[in-house]
Amino acid sequence: MPREAAPLPDSAAVPLVRLDGIELSLESAAGKVDILRGIDLSVGRGETISVVGPSGSGKTSLMMVIAGLERQTRGRVEIDGRGLLALDEDALARLRLGHIGIVFQNFHLVPTMTALENVAIPRELAGSAAAFDEAAETLERVGLGHRLGHYPGQLSGGEQQRVALARAFVAKPALLLADEPTGNLDGDTGNAVIDLLFSLVAEAGTTLLLVTHNPALAGRCARRLTLSDGRIAADRMTADALP
Repeated sequence: MPREAAPLPDSAAVPLVRLDGIELSLESAAGKVDILRGIDLSVGRGETISVVGPSGSGKTSLMMVIAGLERQTRGRVEIDGRGLLALDEDALARLRLGHIGIVFQNFHLVPTMTALENVAIPRELAGSAAAFDEAAETLERVGLGHRLGHYPGQLSGGEQQRVALARAFVAKPALLLADEPTGNLDGDTGNAVIDLLFSLVAEAGTTLLLVTHNPALAGRCARRLTLSDGRIAADRMTADALP
């Protein structure tokens, strides 16, 4: 009697992000500095997680390691089951283009490119023939359909961060890494940008890792990760998380 075929692995059961024993040490004028000191973390698809902790606790470095922009000293990083250490720089760039959106505090827009050109960059690099159509559609979604031809210097801070959000979401990433996305914005503008960010995340089912010093903003994520001195000091669900 023929044997039944073994069931295929359930991809939904594989964490989108897995960190095992991550350590990061960098050299400085004063000698070696240990930044991350043994981080173990599993992040499921569709989770929203805030990353909080004092300055210097390793929050931004953790984001950089997950994005493959900083190589860990020890340990293993997996994105969707793929170990990052096995990937060269070109393969890492392709992984980011197709799977990871990143939003920074300082926007990181190219000043000599229009909003449309800035948002089209990741799709052009990915080889999409419809890069500019995709960029225009995404800018429309963030309320900037009337600003396609404007340069960053012609936009307000809030508009620049909306362009950065559009660039991060244009490829419909599985994972969004946001590092203090409202740090350079006033309260009302920052709140509007965050409302938009969470709307885009919910609409796309994107997994969110959000670095913030703002307790109210951290409370909007369903899970809160607290770092201290390069280690995870607490990892708990957020009781007051909003839908």
